[in-house]
Amino acid sequence: MSVRRSLFRQAVNNPDGPALGVWVKIPAMESVELIALAGFDFIVVDLEHSPMNLETAYRLIGTARQAGVAPIVRIPELAGGLVQRILDAGAEGIMLPHVDTVEQAEAAVRAVRFAPWGNRGVGATSRAGEWGLLERAEYLRYGQEEVILIVQIESGPAARAAGQIASVKGVDALLVGAADLSTSEGKGENDPEVLELIAGAIRDTRAAGVPIGNSGGSTEASVQRAVDDGYSFTMLSNDATRLGMAAKAAVVAGRNVRYPKR
Repeated sequence: MSVRRSLFRQAVNNPDGPALGVWVKIPAMESVELIALAGFDFIVVDLEHSPMNLETAYRLIGTARQAGVAPIVRIPELAGGLVQRILDAGAEGIMLPHVDTVEQAEAAVRAVRFAPWGNRGVGATSRAGEWGLLERAEYLRYGQEEVILIVQIESGPAARAAGQIASVKGVDALLVGAADLSTSEGKGENDPEVLELIAGAIRDTRAAGVPIGNSGGSTEASVQRAVDDGYSFTMLSNDATRLGMAAKAAVVAGRNVRYPKR
């Protein structure tokens, strides 16, 4: 029986970490290929802050799997059977934004896990079950033990309850959304009270034995800061912004060339 392992879990548990990810907002398979070739550990296909649809996500998931980078999908909410369809499409995990309470975390677990933990339906003839070729026992094991559930901490109440949320069975990781968290508190991201809330969330999550990540910058200094703060994984911006920055840098370099007058 073939046994699959979560690429995200392996990356997060790598002692030489942190695990490096990038948001995917461009609906193109080539974007995922380039991310994989660059050496990223995982992608997060962003269905919350992009106009991508389910079919596009399906194709990006397949590309990521073939390229050897872990495909996580951020969904906008728990509704309409979206979790079921994303996992059937072969995603390695689900990221859910705006989880503020233990009850919301428990609802997410129920959507992601098979019985007896949850109520995910068995769809072993999908890509997740290798179109019915994967043994049923391994399909179910992978869904319970390998599939990732990442919940986002994006408010003051969520940060204060981070340790409790992390302790919910079936929650695998937390991601701090500093922009939404600070906005919910009516303060800037570098406000001392916001930084204290985030530090507390990191401390309590790690105490629960659960990895926590952030959406940070793409410089060596920002990654070092994430590690020093206690994060196990970090998002290095998104494909659209990185493309835009590279294009802008190229234009700036080109405009700085001295052009002889005619």
